[in-house]
Amino acid sequence: MFYRKFLFGQDSGTANVIGVAAKDLYRPGKGYGFVTEHNRREQELLKIPELNSAFDTVYWYRDAELSFIEEDSTGCFLDSLQEIGRLEKVTGEAFEGEHRRIPLSFKIDVPREGNYKVTVVIHTRKPMKDVLIFTGRRRLGYRGDIAMGDALPAQGEMVFRHTMMVNVCDIIPRGHTKRFEDKSLDITIVADQPKFSEIIVEEATCPTLYIAGDSTVTDQSADYPYAPGTSYSGWGQMISGYLTEKLAVSNHAHSGLTTSSFRKEGHYDILAQYVKAGDFCFFQFGHNDQKLEALKAQGGYRNNLLRYLKECRERGVYPLIVTPIARNTWKGNDGSYNDLLAEYAQVCLEIGEEENVPVVDLHKRSMDFIVERGLEASKSYFFPGDYTHSNDYGAYYMAGLVAQEIVRVCGGRQEPAYRFLAECVTGGFGAWEPEACIVSPVKPKIFEKVANPAEGALLLAEVDRLEEPVDRVSALDMIIKTARFFPTNVYNDMFTDVVGHEWYAGCVECAYQNGMIDKGLVEDQKFFPLRNVTLEEFLVFAVNGYKSRRTIPGDVWEKPCAYDGKCREFARPYIRAACYIGLVESDGSAALEKVLTRGEAVELCRKMKV
Repeated sequence: MFYRKFLFGQDSGTANVIGVAAKDLYRPGKGYGFVTEHNRREQELLKIPELNSAFDTVYWYRDAELSFIEEDSTGCFLDSLQEIGRLEKVTGEAFEGEHRRIPLSFKIDVPREGNYKVTVVIHTRKPMKDVLIFTGRRRLGYRGDIAMGDALPAQGEMVFRHTMMVNVCDIIPRGHTKRFEDKSLDITIVADQPKFSEIIVEEATCPTLYIAGDSTVTDQSADYPYAPGTSYSGWGQMISGYLTEKLAVSNHAHSGLTTSSFRKEGHYDILAQYVKAGDFCFFQFGHNDQKLEALKAQGGYRNNLLRYLKECRERGVYPLIVTPIARNTWKGNDGSYNDLLAEYAQVCLEIGEEENVPVVDLHKRSMDFIVERGLEASKSYFFPGDYTHSNDYGAYYMAGLVAQEIVRVCGGRQEPAYRFLAECVTGGFGAWEPEACIVSPVKPKIFEKVANPAEGALLLAEVDRLEEPVDRVSALDMIIKTARFFPTNVYNDMFTDVVGHEWYAGCVECAYQNGMIDKGLVEDQKFFPLRNVTLEEFLVFAVNGYKSRRTIPGDVWEKPCAYDGKCREFARPYIRAACYIGLVESDGSAALEKVLTRGEAVELCRKMKV
């Protein structure tokens, strides 16, 4: 059985007890070492988040050195506060919002895929606040303070020790189609002065909880200087924080997957190779299935879930269905919550009843959480500007709901395995709430020439057609993309001149569900989707899209403006709001009756800033 003990701040040891100095960077063949900006740039595999700690610098620091590792008699560390201060001094700009820090990551090669018990030891002479330990692809292992009351005093030091169960498994990374073998274990500490004194790794045998799902569940990577509010996160990478070391988590969820593509793209093959009798498998899909005609809730979606359940049971694996997590989506016309996943959640509940399978009703629990707080307050738990994907705060909270549901649906089951799963659930590490304003980092002026590889993707398809007039349905499509509404593959026949087989029917349905189509734009139940759109009409669509994402003060709608006599009566409050948002000049100079070109529509979308 594999065993290694790493002693930090030392440069000598034996085959199984290895001294690690601050200069020891990971490289192939060596088998262990720190991962910093330097060796990440040099080694291609370290550039793939899923084969690394899933931490990397924000893109404008990609050529900079941020991790300056030091050592003393108590271990290896870096001074995150000092480095943040240095960055602020160099750039002349302070980091706004949350407290940001530089992580310290260490990588260890292991002989084979499987489960490993990992113990992290930290010797410190002063308390450490808000310490985070992540393992593997940024899965939560620990969160909390290291204080004298929580640690064992030794020679004037506090000795903190924490043990976690970690799964190592192959992966098909984002942007790749082939499977990558992964036989390395990553441990990352985030703190004001992150530090390793000892790491002990032991091969272990225990049940594994496998997860199949989409981007709301997957192990998301994070930029640093790190702050939890501006880091994408799936609840699957946080559920480990609510489980004892009697169970390991192997997360195979990926962005964009459906119940069908999870199998077709090879992710299920990896899971099927390693899963064994007595293990557990969670299935949470729906967010992407509803985009496709073949995967309607009562059609392909249901059939695919039933097939997964059958195959699990044939292998002696215990399946659980998780209803799809809710989005922070609200209707623009009346401000009510817009539940886009109700029928998919219902199918999960029906299957659970029919097949006697535990169902974790995350959809209801997460929707109740969002509705109780409302659109604005809920934003603190989602990545900035995103209404589907949570940040670290949101993922941790949602994982807590999943943990509670596991106890509810498994604790009283007849099968001992499900009861064991419920017994592995803990209360986590206490509340983790946003304590400061969540502000995305802004690129400093001295890095303004550093290009963002992802920049310019939005509305890129319009570049070659900027001078063409834009029709109503294309205008809706632009606003839907700008506001990041979720498209749908269904159409409920609300307009007599839009039929379900038209390419734009789902776009019209999405706009209708989100209150973007005012009745003043409908004549005799006809929408006229291919009619050229005027500025006035575009502003009606845009304002309704905007107010589903941001709050517009109530007095704005009633306050007279220079366009009151130049627009139709139903459009008057929308034009007033458009002036407030800054979509048109408030002096009344814009020609509301003008037919827009695609280029003009693109510029208006950019001004929306939702």
